[in-house]
Amino acid sequence: MILQALNDYYLRKQASPDPKDRLPEFGFEEKEIPFIIELSKDGRLVNISDTREYLGKKQVAKRFLVAQSVKRASNIAANFLWDTAEYALGVDTKGKPDRVGLQHAAFRSKVKGLPASVQSDEGLVALNLFLDSMDLTALERHPIWAEIKETNPNISFRLHGDVELITQRPGLRVAPQSTEGAVQGWCMVTNQESEIERLHASIKGVWGAQSSGANIVSFNAEAFNSYGKEQGANAPLSSAIAFSYTTAINHLLDRGSRQRVQVGDTSTVFWADKQHQLENLVPDLFGEAPKDDPDRGTEALKALYEATRTGKFAVGAPDDLFHVLGLAPNAARISIRFWETATAKDIASRIQQHFEDLRIVHKPHEPEHMSLFRLLSGIAAQGKADNIPPNLGGDMARAIVEGLPYPNTLMNLAVQRCRAEQEVTYYRAAAIKAWLNRTIRRKNLNTTEPETEYTPMLDLTNTNSGYRLGRLFAALEKTQEDASPGLNATIRDRYYGAASSTPAAVFSTLLRLKNHHIGKLHAGQAVNRERLFGEIMGGLSKIPSHLPLPNQARFALGYYHQRQAFFTKSDKPTTEQPQ
Repeated sequence: MILQALNDYYLRKQASPDPKDRLPEFGFEEKEIPFIIELSKDGRLVNISDTREYLGKKQVAKRFLVAQSVKRASNIAANFLWDTAEYALGVDTKGKPDRVGLQHAAFRSKVKGLPASVQSDEGLVALNLFLDSMDLTALERHPIWAEIKETNPNISFRLHGDVELITQRPGLRVAPQSTEGAVQGWCMVTNQESEIERLHASIKGVWGAQSSGANIVSFNAEAFNSYGKEQGANAPLSSAIAFSYTTAINHLLDRGSRQRVQVGDTSTVFWADKQHQLENLVPDLFGEAPKDDPDRGTEALKALYEATRTGKFAVGAPDDLFHVLGLAPNAARISIRFWETATAKDIASRIQQHFEDLRIVHKPHEPEHMSLFRLLSGIAAQGKADNIPPNLGGDMARAIVEGLPYPNTLMNLAVQRCRAEQEVTYYRAAAIKAWLNRTIRRKNLNTTEPETEYTPMLDLTNTNSGYRLGRLFAALEKTQEDASPGLNATIRDRYYGAASSTPAAVFSTLLRLKNHHIGKLHAGQAVNRERLFGEIMGGLSKIPSHLPLPNQARFALGYYHQRQAFFTKSDKPTTEQPQ
């Protein structure tokens, strides 16, 4: 199903009326070539062109359409008219002259082995003359040579004055040839007999995987084989299908792709069967807004709500299929973390529900749109992305697109950080509320006494002991602050952890202190505050000795809601205004 959907995406891109939007045709790929050897027609070195440009602080090489790279590990196999400096020029960069000699011989053999009909091409003639009489001394005089020898980059060739590489000249665009002794079989995707691809092209761009690429379909040991078949024959795909699905996924994972989101260790890509507005909305909804356009996420959220409200998308239909694929590194292979296919309407509704679950009252300067990266880093230790648990990003993405409850890790981490830092932040409160509501929603499907979901703002009707105790703790802290303005530390800094886990051990002390603090307030404040304490404690039959983790989450949410209510204008008599 995954490979078929990727093949369909490749065919969709190939059918695009815009040539710039099309993916490479069968047997070719776009490859970064940092350095180009420019030759005269008689094979003399004219120049070494550096194609790299700065993208931010990093140099990025220009891409050229070249013959698809060969699959190699420790074996020697040359690419067609482009390769590393060792292959293309015979330059020893790693102290292995014998092996480099064999590599360069393989490169030259591939050039010499071209049909006689193309040997007269003036670009190929120039290249053969250069290789036959190659003088490394001339190359070494070039200022860029030291870097080439150190880094062993990709290199190709071009006739001086041409725009395209020699490999891109019309007569040298050689179509892939059938492999000698190739296995014939029935392709799993097309259900037709064809030549089966033995080794699939590497997939690059999965964060944490090998830089040289990894595979989804791979059989590199006898234990993985079945019925006497070897390598690709165990999952038979025609050469064309193997090319199309790997080209499609490499395109989706590309550095500049707008159809991927990276959270934690999971690289998530998404696409539709047809061009669709949702393809442009998802990266803005889940990813971080760029610094030069900080409102992009908020605008995408408005567009999502409008689409789900009206049932119409600016581009594409509600019933178009939308695919979401989560990938994670696993040694030389790539793990499928999750895979979901649904209509665009259903995916949009699930994403909207995610943001509804997160929606919570907050300070004016805090963002309305909360990206997935910002949410998870906001509940991680020190607010750093490096401290996000490895699997949490993928588990969250899966829960969102499949409409599942959020992982328990989300709630555990948020509660732990609240206790460790004695602070309930916007991100932690939003994560807790979202986890609670999704858990409650699933639980309510199998109970005759449903629990009410939590609202974005303070809920005066909620009688859960954890939620009420959180509200009570916030009211006690506010009373202390009003009684002694300018305090460097409040009861939160000393008692939050114990109050949220073993409330009976500390609330008796805090309630005694409350009377002392209320005595310092003016009459109107004191009356309002006593009324608030009465409303909160009226829903508490007793103060429990211990709160389980879900109720500690409710404690944090109640505390946050009550704190926000103190600074939010309201007509409710139990919610006070700043004094």
